[in-house]
Amino acid sequence: MAVVFISPKKTQQTFLMGIVALLLIFLIFIFFIVFFSQPSEVPPDKVFNKSKVNIDMTVLDSEQFKNLVPFEEMPLQFYYEAINEKNKKVTGVISAVSEQEATKFLESKGLTVGLIKEVEAGRDNPFSPYSTTEAK
Repeated sequence: MAVVFISPKKTQQTFLMGIVALLLIFLIFIFFIVFFSQPSEVPPDKVFNKSKVNIDMTVLDSEQFKNLVPFEEMPLQFYYEAINEKNKKVTGVISAVSEQEATKFLESKGLTVGLIKEVEAGRDNPFSPYSTTEAK
């Protein structure tokens, strides 16, 4: 049997240290290439030149612009409690642009408005199910 003075563990350790050293040299080489390189010159014809934009404001004086109709206001929903001519309490929901418009509309229907407030859209907990049915 041959006598080996270098243990297999020592050979393996030397081999791994060589691989690590080569990896470090490679990474240092890449580092110097990336961080110490200068940007290349761009030819002047490829540089972006900002164009001059002229806005024609005479459109605002045209008849077509002056005849534009504004959008309608979006109606809101209001909850109301009112009393009718027969002194019965009436509750419900009405759509109107404002609280004053809703009150005027209810009064034109012959109701005496006691309470009117805007209904807030949405739910307190958006993750709660719409219907709660229990499984049997």
